[in-house]
Amino acid sequence: QEQLVESGGGSVQSGGSLRLSCAASGFNHISCMGWFRQAPGKGREGVAVIATDGSTNYADSVKGRFTISQDNARKTLYLQMDSLKPEDTATYYCAAGWYGDNYCPSGAFDYGLDYWGKGTPITISS
Repeated sequence: QEQLVESGGGSVQSGGSLRLSCAASGFNHISCMGWFRQAPGKGREGVAVIATDGSTNYADSVKGRFTISQDNARKTLYLQMDSLKPEDTATYYCAAGWYGDNYCPSGAFDYGLDYWGKGTPITISS
């Protein structure tokens, strides 16, 4: 059974850094993994996605501050978050799916991916 487990959430002051990890298990194939977030009272937002060939896409709000990376052999996804701001406060979710070799769907940010973790909360204080 496919499973995604996030870790690394917590609280940090504005300007600080955090690194999230997501361990995938039970998947035969993954072509795209990503991070999404949902702030209290707001809808889900795509943060970053990465295809198995390493191609990436970021939300404008995190470009230059967040870096998505992966270890394909260990099926682990990472999100390095620097220069954190209070508006980054949210629950962060890992997601994954198979869409064809080295492919992330163009609508990933809007529609998400097929499989989801339970999320890890992050609080940024000013």
